[in-house]
Amino acid sequence: MRPFYVVVIVTWVGLWSPLIAADGVLVVQRTSTDGKERTTETQIEAQRMRTEVDGGMGVSRVVVFEGTKQVMYLIDPTRKSYGEMTKADADRMGSQFSESMAKMQSMLQNMPPEKRAQMETMMKGRGGAASAGPGFAAARIEYKKTGASKVGKWACDTYEGYQNGQKVSDVCAAAPETLGLRPADFAVTKQFAEFFRAIVPQGADSLFQAGRPEDKGFSGIPVRNRSTVAGRTMVTEIVEVSRKTFDHAVFAVPAGFTKDPYPFGPR
Repeated sequence: MRPFYVVVIVTWVGLWSPLIAADGVLVVQRTSTDGKERTTETQIEAQRMRTEVDGGMGVSRVVVFEGTKQVMYLIDPTRKSYGEMTKADADRMGSQFSESMAKMQSMLQNMPPEKRAQMETMMKGRGGAASAGPGFAAARIEYKKTGASKVGKWACDTYEGYQNGQKVSDVCAAAPETLGLRPADFAVTKQFAEFFRAIVPQGADSLFQAGRPEDKGFSGIPVRNRSTVAGRTMVTEIVEVSRKTFDHAVFAVPAGFTKDPYPFGPR
């Protein structure tokens, strides 16, 4: 899968699911990395969700997931093209990733310690386990509650995340009802998490769901998440959550777009 689409998909981290009723949910996030900002808008309904990421300079990418069809569409408005991934495609890609990562792990084991450390650092700098795919087992992040704060208009509990004894993240998580969300608002994102699990098992449990202590080490939905990987700090904040009614066309591939036979990169 092309790296930019991995970023687009993983941007759904911390998001949840649509309303079972006819209305939908709009979520707007702002992410800052090394002083550069991008905005992500996600429209969510009962059986489908759409995320558009502003990549800067007028470039955007769109991911649409259809729960009833179990299909993910990757849309490139600039090239006026799109690709699609079925559940069978996801399973097959996951299997290929597993084979590749098993070979890489074998190579790492046979490297001198210094060279192996360099390779592992490089992999983390490119996104860590979430982008590496199956077979790259990152240590679980352990969270410790540190107090309470406020992000925008939402009260939230603060947590510090540690991995291998090193602090790697700060999270401020709010209860779903604080954001105006209900338990019924967690359907299609759970479907997508299962769909995505075939490709990135390590990341699936952190996608699209409110955190539970037994799963993630904290409770609620991250309204702010500050993480550091290989010296780079990324801060993501939710800036809007509102209920909307979306036009059907929002979730459709635009007319006239050409289907890309290799939307996830070369076979």
